[in-house]
Amino acid sequence: MQGYKTIEDLGNLNGKVVMLRADLNVPMDENFHVTNTARIDRTVPTIKLLMEKGAKVVVISHFGRPEGKGDVKNSLSHVAPELEKALGKHVVFVDDCIGEKVADAVKAMKADEVLLLENLRYYNEEKKGDEAWAAELVKPADVYVSDAFSTAHRAHASIVAAAKLRPSAMGLLMAEEVNALTTGLNDPKRPLMAIVGGSKVSTKLDLLNNLVKKVDKLVIAGGMAHTFLKVQGVDAINEKNSLVQMDMLDTAKEILATAKANNCEIILPSDIVSAKEFAANAEHATYDLDKIPADGTLLDVGEKSIENINKKLDECKTLVWNGPLGAFELKPFDNATNKVAQHAAALTEAGKLTSVAGGGDTVSALANAGVDTKFTYVSTAGGAFLEWMEGKELPGVVIMKK
Repeated sequence: MQGYKTIEDLGNLNGKVVMLRADLNVPMDENFHVTNTARIDRTVPTIKLLMEKGAKVVVISHFGRPEGKGDVKNSLSHVAPELEKALGKHVVFVDDCIGEKVADAVKAMKADEVLLLENLRYYNEEKKGDEAWAAELVKPADVYVSDAFSTAHRAHASIVAAAKLRPSAMGLLMAEEVNALTTGLNDPKRPLMAIVGGSKVSTKLDLLNNLVKKVDKLVIAGGMAHTFLKVQGVDAINEKNSLVQMDMLDTAKEILATAKANNCEIILPSDIVSAKEFAANAEHATYDLDKIPADGTLLDVGEKSIENINKKLDECKTLVWNGPLGAFELKPFDNATNKVAQHAAALTEAGKLTSVAGGGDTVSALANAGVDTKFTYVSTAGGAFLEWMEGKELPGVVIMKK
């Protein structure tokens, strides 16, 4: 991949110890069973490639927010069986990530084994980016590889300092993420559309301010659209029936002005679904903007809005998506998100659109629509994906530049 260090740049890895920074921070139930293996599954190809090249692979990761060593519920020992199952190789778990215990385990490694070290965040030095601690961490390793794009926005010891101390490169997943996001936002085929949903303007200010300078069309939906509609004179929207943020009206005006100055077309809902209550299958109806009832609750956009978004999408060659169009977790208020997602997936499958999506709610919303595997790329990263879209430099990506 141009401009970044990849595994191919590392040369001969036969017999070398490769420390692989993965993101194995997977969801788990109260019995310590992994409930979603996506992050494990997506780093397996990198482990397999390194092993094919004759490397001894030592996997490191954080997990949860532990309160120091000995926090059993945040131990990576619970992840080891799932990694073993996904990899089809024996995974040896070591209950520390630095020190003699790790050094001895590395020396005792067999060719077809993988080591998984204990949670990096058992040590406060990890989050502090401590270089001396990072030196202890990489001591048994010859080479460092990062496959943790989802934590690349953090300048933690295992993300930045460790990469400085050994020959380093991106793993396959990290390279795939960076390539997809570069294609989606930094070097897209135009016209480029962004869809931004979510409940509050205040949580996505940096994102909106960056996108209006980069994209050709910006769909603003979800609760944050209520603030923009209020600015545009939709008086029926109030603090009782919507998620309008009255203290953000001037900010919304500024975003609209910046969009106009940059020839970015803003696409807002033209009709809205109002329900009697915030609940699945609540009694509801679709209203034009001037007919919105004062006492309902706005949970989705209507068919006219969906048709308009899809028509505009037909004109585009690239789509970047973050956030649902409505309360997708409550049926039938997932209707707009589902229909637009399915239309984007159909355009992608027909070779007419490059579609990139990311952020926790977005991934769940696309899965709910049945299209999470039909986009060009769906990022598992939350905060890192958002910060990339906000135009910020990610320390864990910058360190991988040639």
